[in-house]
Amino acid sequence: MTPRQQFIETICFGHPDRVPLMPGGGRESTRERWYSEGLPRDVSDIAEYAYRLAGGTLEWPPGGEGFYVNERMIPQFEEKIIESGERSLVVQDWKGNICEISDAYTLEHLRSPIDFVTRRWIKCPVESREDWENMKWRYDSKDASRFPEDAEVTAARLREREHVLHLGFSGPFWQLREWLGFEGLCMLFLDDPDFARDMIAFWQDHVAHLLEKLFSFVAPDMITISEDMAFKSYPMISPEMTREFLLPSYQRWGEIIRSGGCPVYAIDSDGFIHDLIPVWMEAGVNACAPMEVAAGNDLVALRERFGRDMAYLGGVDKRAMAAGGKTLEDEIRRLEPVVQDGGYIPGCDHGVPSDVSWANYVETVRLLAQATGWL
Repeated sequence: MTPRQQFIETICFGHPDRVPLMPGGGRESTRERWYSEGLPRDVSDIAEYAYRLAGGTLEWPPGGEGFYVNERMIPQFEEKIIESGERSLVVQDWKGNICEISDAYTLEHLRSPIDFVTRRWIKCPVESREDWENMKWRYDSKDASRFPEDAEVTAARLREREHVLHLGFSGPFWQLREWLGFEGLCMLFLDDPDFARDMIAFWQDHVAHLLEKLFSFVAPDMITISEDMAFKSYPMISPEMTREFLLPSYQRWGEIIRSGGCPVYAIDSDGFIHDLIPVWMEAGVNACAPMEVAAGNDLVALRERFGRDMAYLGGVDKRAMAAGGKTLEDEIRRLEPVVQDGGYIPGCDHGVPSDVSWANYVETVRLLAQATGWL
């Protein structure tokens, strides 16, 4: 099977010749540790290199061409340092947020997921209806620059692809939090729900228009909605509020995705999502990630509860990866029945943190390779 066929067959509970090996990767601080522990700096595909060290000999799936769609604001805000402190910086990021970060980081760390960055929020770009009106013009879904200049040519090449074509879009909770801040968004649901609905409807239309144009060119294999909206043990808003405010967007996008021929409609949310999954299923969502174990997500229990109506990616406890040894072995053994049942691609339940040693990462890859048919 091609990597594309393996992925779709796995997520859709088919019959793959083996489950994709997707252990997850480390960000900047993690890689720096691994370099100090023996990973050569010139290695381009760390997961493949770890697989070879673990004894793997099968052909590694090559990377493949993507398809660019830009949902972000055009133009973006000026990135700038507003104030330099003794050990911190007050900055304005590309989204218009003003926040404080350690001076160990740069503005680029706020633009891209280079590493895990803690920040103190000071001011968000939308604090009033006037701010909102001044924000909306930055999201013209008809702007030609949101798609590749050679979109038709690229799409024609992609129709014969053997790799997985995966695109992501921001969900309504995620995007409104970017504009309002977490506390501002949660209070808006209570204090001015009509304003919240207006903003959600705007974002729903924006993403819907981009999806429709995307599918006029090519049908991806997977569309993921980024929607971090859960803490440890609980969602950030209730399932009832999720259904009331957010479900219409998920449903509309799901109709476009299904009618366009994309087999995997996923939501990516950190935190405990057991209570949100039924709402997402109403919209036709059929996959979830990254399934953080420390937040309370239990894939064995989820499979018992939802059966084959939901697939998963991730779910390997990063704490077990850090511990290594029997703890790690027990963690992979715990998940093996779900792997064998289908609809699950195991991997780290988020970005691999820097407390995971290079030796333990290689051992994680070895154990996952055994569980998924790569060894």
